[in-house]
Amino acid sequence: MASHEHYYVPAQSKWPIIATVALLTTVYGLGTWFNDMKYGRPESNGPIIFFVGGLLIAYMMFGWFGNVIRESRSGLYSGQMDRSFRWGMSWFIFSEVMFFAAFFGALFYVRHFAGPWLGGEGAKGVANMLWPNFEFAWPAMNNPDAKLFPPPKAIIDPWHLPLINTILLVSSSFTVTFAHHALRKNKRGPLKAWLALTILLGATFLGFQAEEYIHAYKELGLTLGSGIYGATFFMLTGFHGAHVTMGALILTVMLVRILRGHFDSEHHFGFEAAAWYWHFVDVVWIGLFTFVYVL
Repeated sequence: MASHEHYYVPAQSKWPIIATVALLTTVYGLGTWFNDMKYGRPESNGPIIFFVGGLLIAYMMFGWFGNVIRESRSGLYSGQMDRSFRWGMSWFIFSEVMFFAAFFGALFYVRHFAGPWLGGEGAKGVANMLWPNFEFAWPAMNNPDAKLFPPPKAIIDPWHLPLINTILLVSSSFTVTFAHHALRKNKRGPLKAWLALTILLGATFLGFQAEEYIHAYKELGLTLGSGIYGATFFMLTGFHGAHVTMGALILTVMLVRILRGHFDSEHHFGFEAAAWYWHFVDVVWIGLFTFVYVL
C-alpha cells in the first residue's frame, strides 16, 4: 500500500450538500407528518417526504463512507489526516452531547421551574391564574388543559422493558470493547464474534423499544399529544432510538469491512470512531433511564 507523506486534501465533494438537503427533507417530512396526525388530516404527504429524506440520507452515507474507505485503502491518509479524523469525530460527538443536553434541559426546566410555576409555586406562581385548579406533579398525569392534551392513563414501568434495555446497552458497551481489544491483538475470530454480538444486542434493544412504544400508545394513552410528559418522553427516547439505529448500521458496516479483511492492529480508526459513537449512545441511555423512567 502506498504511503502519502504530505497532508491529504480530499477533492471537492457533493456529499455535504446532499446531507444538508437530506436532513432538511427528513425533518420537514416528520414535522408535517406529526402536525397532520394532530389535526386529523388523513391525506398527509408527511410520510412520503420523510421516506424520501431517509432514502437521501442512506444514499449520502453509502456514497460518503465509500469515498472515505477507498481513500483510506489507497494509502492516501497520513498521520496528520488520522489526527484530523479524530478531532472531527470528537467535535461531532460533542455536538451530539449538546443536542441531547438541550432536550434534557427542557425536561429539567419543565420539572423544576415551569411546572411548579403553573401549579402556583415559586416567585412566578402567579401563572397559576391561567388554570386555578391545576396542581403540578411529575410525572404529569394531570394536564392544565386536559381536553386539548388528554393525560396518559399510566406511565412506563421502568423495571421491566426499560431495565432490560439498560442491561442490553450496557452489555453492548462491553462487547464492542472486547471486539476492539481483539482487533488490537489481530484476533480476527473473536473480533467478528464480539462485534456481531454487539449488533445483535443493539437490534434487540430496538425491538424492545418498539414493543414499549406500542404498549404506551395502545394501552397507556401515553403519546406525543398527551402533554409535556408524553412530549419529552418521546422526544428523548425517540431521538435516542434513532441514534441507536444509526450506530447499529455503522457497526454493521464495520463488520462487513472486517469480513472483507479491512483494518489491522495499528490502522483501524473507522472502527474506533464507531466504538466511540456506540459508547456515547450507551451513556445517553443511562441518563434517559435515570431521569426519564426512574426519577
